[in-house]
Amino acid sequence: MATEHKTTQSTFLAWMFRMPLIKRWALMFCVKPENVAEHSHQVAIVAHLLAIIKNKKFNGNINADRVATIALYHEASETRYGDIVSPTKYANKEIAREFKKIETLAEQECLASLPEEFQELFSDIIVQDHVDTEYKKIVKAADILVAYIKALDELNHHNHEFDHVEERLGNKLDIMKSEMPEVDYFLNTFLKACSSTVDKLAKL
Repeated sequence: MATEHKTTQSTFLAWMFRMPLIKRWALMFCVKPENVAEHSHQVAIVAHLLAIIKNKKFNGNINADRVATIALYHEASETRYGDIVSPTKYANKEIAREFKKIETLAEQECLASLPEEFQELFSDIIVQDHVDTEYKKIVKAADILVAYIKALDELNHHNHEFDHVEERLGNKLDIMKSEMPEVDYFLNTFLKACSSTVDKLAKL
């Protein structure tokens, strides 16, 4: 008679698969609605690309595959408590500090939902305070770039809800360009085509 091995069910994957249900830009009208799963996928692509650019063009030594993985999970906390919009999250320093505590708690809850034998491997991927500083910097840059591209897309569809988003993120990118040459290279090489129609893309 075969011995039955009982395995405790992990809820980790179930939480991650709820990402498509979490709406971004909740306080704003969007021509193209966006969810956290879509956003995380795009951030992973851009972060991977930034790491490749840094390594090939600017003497970097980043594991591009790892930075993409970190980017995929960088919004994991939102599966627990949803997307906290920036005007609320950064209303003042005290509120920002308290929301940071909530995010860290949510990340720890996500980590704890994994089988215990895997938690150490995921600790410096999911818990953002544990992520290597250089990798976190690239993921943050990718996060801003993806949001900036989103703002430009909405503006191309005459949605002026995103005027202030484009301005705010554009200012952040101007600062980043001086500190991260890979961001400057990315903007010069890839940004313009992101606003093209499919017909124009086919001719480029």
